[in-house]
Amino acid sequence: MNFQAPLHVSNCIFNCKCFYPSECPTICTIPVPSYCEFAMPIHIVFVLCETILQVDILFPDLLAIIERMNTVKHKILVLSGKGGVGKSTFSAQLSFALAEMDHQVGLLDIDICGPSIPKMLGLEGQDIHQSNLGWSPVYVESNLGVMSIGFMLPNPDDAVIWRGPRKNGLIKQFLKDVDWGEIDYLVVDAPPGTSDEHISIVQYLQIAGIDGAIIVTTPQQVSLIDVKKEINFCKKVGVPVLGVVENMSGLRQAFSDMKFVKPSEAGETDATEWALNYIKENAPELLSVVACSEVFDSSKGGAEKMCQEMEVPFLGKVPMDPQLCKAAEEGRSCFTDQKCSASAPALKSIIKKLVKTK
Repeated sequence: MNFQAPLHVSNCIFNCKCFYPSECPTICTIPVPSYCEFAMPIHIVFVLCETILQVDILFPDLLAIIERMNTVKHKILVLSGKGGVGKSTFSAQLSFALAEMDHQVGLLDIDICGPSIPKMLGLEGQDIHQSNLGWSPVYVESNLGVMSIGFMLPNPDDAVIWRGPRKNGLIKQFLKDVDWGEIDYLVVDAPPGTSDEHISIVQYLQIAGIDGAIIVTTPQQVSLIDVKKEINFCKKVGVPVLGVVENMSGLRQAFSDMKFVKPSEAGETDATEWALNYIKENAPELLSVVACSEVFDSSKGGAEKMCQEMEVPFLGKVPMDPQLCKAAEEGRSCFTDQKCSASAPALKSIIKKLVKTK
């Protein structure tokens, strides 16, 4: 098919000036038959292309992604400015909660170099199966499917040492080849920061339609500095910020679950049994008390104040709960029993807010 010149992209969903100015000198004036890998021209679909045939000619993989994502009602990106803030734990528990609400859920792990989702959902050692419909997700429950590069590694301890283009290629393959079927929610667990993977996933999901991003942080300022960058990234590329979750917002632990030590010059000795017996005999009411402690300094207002300044929604706080950490290590939902009494109610409250906005 011949395109009548001059057809140019007047607006890209990515302004190349912000990312790779040296790589793309023809910013936002790319001839239609050309393709800038750093700036997916969304007008190709909605302005310049009058038929699906033209889309297919220009971007052979784009049509496949659009078709796959047409069976997904809601697409949610889970981000964090830093690693180690509990982003993947939140993604896993969000998926468990949505599935327990009788939604059909998919969880896509695009943290190529640090895939932790298989362990957090109790799926270590599982393999991906392929059919004539594409790659089949690995299922935790009949309504909760998972896809991760972790299922492809022969050894879970193998390091994934890939450059950006190869990572981006796998993300594209996940989006166009995984057969999710008809699902209500696709939760995408992204790596921390704003790197190639984020640019790729946003490029593809924006064309297919994305609900927005949830950003997970801790209360400390060193984490909030990077969250501001994450929020600005979302605003710059046009992804709605659904809200910010403040994780590890103080330590909460039942008194009866605490361990006690007795320090001495020779070192520490375990005093848990003695302490609990003493409490039972002298103050049994303390065994039903929850102990609280501030782990990170939140005297400057934490994530809630930052959200007010950045004009984005604040979804709520999740306390640091050893039982939640244990649930993640064991690959199970924190909502199925009463063990995660400190964190489960906070997570439920946040998830209800999200579902109401859908």
